[in-house]
Amino acid sequence: MRQLVLAGALLGAICAVSVHAQSASAGSTLGTVHLPKQVLADGKPLPPGTYQVRLAPDEPKPAVGQSPDAEHYVEFVKGGKVVTREVATVISAADIDKIAKGRRPKTNSAVVELLKGGKYWRVWINHGGMNYLINMPPA
Repeated sequence: MRQLVLAGALLGAICAVSVHAQSASAGSTLGTVHLPKQVLADGKPLPPGTYQVRLAPDEPKPAVGQSPDAEHYVEFVKGGKVVTREVATVISAADIDKIAKGRRPKTNSAVVELLKGGKYWRVWINHGGMNYLINMPPA
């Protein structure tokens, strides 16, 4: 009986890891954000409004010395259509404390804020403990 319980627990842990890995795959929704002002995303104006943000199927080419998973393209989706995409910096929960200060989103939520000096809007999505930071200038 104990072996059956252990086998069930092991199978449950494997399934949980598999589901978590799939949730961060291309096309999966990271969260919903509301942009209060127009910003530039991928060099084009992105009007204010509410958007779903999801992982795009491709990734930017890493810079020399950069981890291949340090950045990822994300898509801004409205009404089921991709409006634009932008590069997100991806930071693990273990590393975010070393980098970020100030207000942070709770797990599976997002924060949109104008950074000091008004030069960039930051969309910060915490999805399953991974942090996706998208910085876009006002349009």
